[in-house]
Amino acid sequence: MKKLLPVSALASLILPACASGPDYRAPGTASLGVPDAYLSGPSPSASPEELAAWWRQFGDPALDAIVEQALANNLDLAVAATRLRQAREALVQTRAGRLPAIGASAGVSQDADFDGNDRRTLSLGADASYEADLFGGVRRGIEASRADLEAAGYDLATVRIAIVGEVVTNYIQARLAQAQLATARDTLGIADENLEIAGWRVRAGLVSSLDSEQARGARAQAAASIPNIERNFASATYRLAVLTGQAPGALTTSLSAPRPIPSGPDAIAVGIPADTLRQRPDVRSAERALAAETARIGVAEAALRPGLRINGNIGSSALGIGGLFDAIAGNLFAGLTQTIFDGGRLRSQVRGQEAAAEGALAGYRQSVLTALEDVENGLVALRAAQQRQREFVTALDASNNQAILARSLYRSGLTDFQTQLEAERSLLAARDGLNSSRAEQALAIVQLYRALGGGWDQTETRPAA
Repeated sequence: MKKLLPVSALASLILPACASGPDYRAPGTASLGVPDAYLSGPSPSASPEELAAWWRQFGDPALDAIVEQALANNLDLAVAATRLRQAREALVQTRAGRLPAIGASAGVSQDADFDGNDRRTLSLGADASYEADLFGGVRRGIEASRADLEAAGYDLATVRIAIVGEVVTNYIQARLAQAQLATARDTLGIADENLEIAGWRVRAGLVSSLDSEQARGARAQAAASIPNIERNFASATYRLAVLTGQAPGALTTSLSAPRPIPSGPDAIAVGIPADTLRQRPDVRSAERALAAETARIGVAEAALRPGLRINGNIGSSALGIGGLFDAIAGNLFAGLTQTIFDGGRLRSQVRGQEAAAEGALAGYRQSVLTALEDVENGLVALRAAQQRQREFVTALDASNNQAILARSLYRSGLTDFQTQLEAERSLLAARDGLNSSRAEQALAIVQLYRALGGGWDQTETRPAA
């Protein structure tokens, strides 16, 4: 029993008395300056299902298919997933610091003397070493690695949100280009008709050649707008192909059939700012980064304190296998180490880590303010787009009536070609404006859903798993 007393005393030393560094507490919303409501006033909170798959609110099966394809094959998501796996393995490596390192060895040696006598010796041994976590440095390291893992998971969710938002944005731009192309081609058809009528009236001596030249110039301007719109459509489809992990042009043919510009809900439930902070993965990633840097203060402080290292080994040697276990010898050694002088390096590391934690806190606060700003901007953009669309509906109706009257009067010889030309230009501007306002409203919906942190499912995506 007396031989066990030193081991019991040693075990009491191994148990950590305390953890170095401050215990982390997440900052409250009050300390971050988070308001109780958005400037637009109180609003119901969006359901988790709606936020997780918000693009389905547009009711466009083609869009849904492209988004799902991007989530499955996007390469930026693949890169973010590898970072998550790296963070998970880093946590495994840090946890290994709480366990002893054990090794084994075996050997054979053969000696020969001058008389020609050979002697073979067999050896077998094992050794173990363990560094006691007296002041919680390893524990704080594990805490930091776990926070890094959670942050990597939230970073993956942030990339997912960005990919979904970019897919929907380019899809809307592709459909807008198709609508603009239809308008431009209709305008070109009218310009061809006007050129024909002006030429007939010039040949009949009813008007001067000025009308014909004006009609020819208007027709050329209408034709000149088409290549640029076609380029916009191609660029949007090329981007969609790359976002889905394919070569540019892979989706151009399948998207060439015209479809209307997606129109989402007129109103979106945004809840309160605290809801947004819980939903935004970038904000949660910044908070986890703050937790990790705070834990690393404890790692740096633990390095200032004494360290206890325990080493032990056991082994045997014999001339044959049968004698290996006849005589076994071993030893156990425990030693304390303490840095006496290092020129202030360790204390400087503590101060540097404290500065890193302060920077992480500032970054967290900035992410909170940026999230709130994004939501406010999204709300303003949606209201502005809706108002513009209402006005352009009225403008299109008026411009269409004006163009019909001007065309009829010109054909009857009751007005000049310049009046008709201005009416046609007004109609073109109104049609383009209405299409643009519809696209702006759809893009504002994208902006607002992204600002709310929509695009990932908290119940299924568990970054820390």
